[in-house]
Amino acid sequence: MSWGGRVALTAVGLVLGVAAVVAVRTATFEAPAQADPASVRLAGSRPVDVAKAADHLAQAVRFQTISHQDQAEDQPAEWDKLHAWLQATYPRAHKVMTREVVANHTLVYTWTGSNPALPPIVLMAHQDVVPVTPGSEGQWTHPPFDGVIAEGAVWGRGSIDDKGSLVTLFEALETVAAGGFKPLRTVIIVSGHDEEVRGVGARAAATLLKSRGVKAQFVLDEGMAVVADHPVTGKPAAIIGTAEKGYATMKVVAPATGGHSSAPPKDGGGVVTLARAVEAIHDHGFPLRFQGPGADMLKAIAPHASPVVKVFAANTWLFSPVLVAVMAKTPAGAAMLHTTIAPTMLKGSPKENVLPQDATAWINYRIAPGDTSATVMARAKDAVGDLPVELSWSKTPDEPSAVSSTSSEAWKILAGLAGDESEAPVVPGLVTAGTDSRYMGGVASNVYRFQPLVLKVDDTKMIHGTNERLTLANVERMVRFYQRLVETAASR
Repeated sequence: MSWGGRVALTAVGLVLGVAAVVAVRTATFEAPAQADPASVRLAGSRPVDVAKAADHLAQAVRFQTISHQDQAEDQPAEWDKLHAWLQATYPRAHKVMTREVVANHTLVYTWTGSNPALPPIVLMAHQDVVPVTPGSEGQWTHPPFDGVIAEGAVWGRGSIDDKGSLVTLFEALETVAAGGFKPLRTVIIVSGHDEEVRGVGARAAATLLKSRGVKAQFVLDEGMAVVADHPVTGKPAAIIGTAEKGYATMKVVAPATGGHSSAPPKDGGGVVTLARAVEAIHDHGFPLRFQGPGADMLKAIAPHASPVVKVFAANTWLFSPVLVAVMAKTPAGAAMLHTTIAPTMLKGSPKENVLPQDATAWINYRIAPGDTSATVMARAKDAVGDLPVELSWSKTPDEPSAVSSTSSEAWKILAGLAGDESEAPVVPGLVTAGTDSRYMGGVASNVYRFQPLVLKVDDTKMIHGTNERLTLANVERMVRFYQRLVETAASR
């Protein structure tokens, strides 16, 4: 046989060998983090008075607990009214729980279990909401703080984020307390008052719990949901966040001489230097990597997707570049796979004909697990090189969270309930925004992020946007989920 023939035969053999490996791995592929609801004894559901729960959520929306960037614009009396309303509306829940207030308005409730040796569970939902964009009020179908119930939904700012969770959680607690439920395991409720801007309340609550030596079985906060039309399958999928990105804002300052704009310096001055630095930092981004919770989500949902997706997910050793390219087609998909860089604010001269004495930019980072604020800073400094700019953090960065287990008893309970309620596959995911739960790493090893509501991908635009609303079907679903969660997790 000629040399060329031997090469060709070898090539054919390699191709057949790779094909065989791909076929075997695909045939034997099992999705990670899948929970069989039948493997966990889940509490049954109690009747839900949907109309009553919806009316309570509508009332809660009317309290304008708006967290502004400038704290001086906040209205503390609105939080006081909300607290008084919670006590009046849920008397049975307040009778069985002790109530503490930290950092002025953050609430910490404790329902003491009969077995103090068992690690408690911590459930979270924040009280504050984001402002409505000035001038957009007329675009709302119903005024954002009127708490209107119409067209099968409760309308208003915070109806989803996050008063929907807060109210349905208390509806559930009121129901189980009225039903005579006695927890074996202690239940702790943490409701931060400033999640949308500062997180001071959640940090204070975490400090309080840590000072008491609390080591919880798990923490559950907002973050992910049941996506009705998952981009990979086009079908429902319940995504439970097992981690969230870190948060950091870098300040980039370009010092300059200043002066009159009629005689600009040859190098263009501080604004030009700043522009070059920002562009260099942005262009020196973090590579997309098929790893971590973002990759785990795709691998977990692969058996429910097309055969092609399953082949790719079962053979990431070969197809990870393809999977990265597919996920990177959307900004949200790309954000799952790397640390993101977003220049957001600029400051220069106070007047159009004055050269600034310094120009400043702020760059927001969402730091993926595996990276740190130190690696981010090092990469930025390498990017700007010899440019005369100063880099610093606007405030101490929040590092990315640890990745929580998908094999723990807590995961089995949460995934079992999520799957049972949604009748959809349950998969882990990465929260690319921030939640109050990021401060709870010292309270529990397993911190999960999930709201038991069903949304289409397009529906998520209304969160922090116009026409935020929670459907009555989701109100019922959320009350039932939290009721079953408390009765399941606190009874074992």
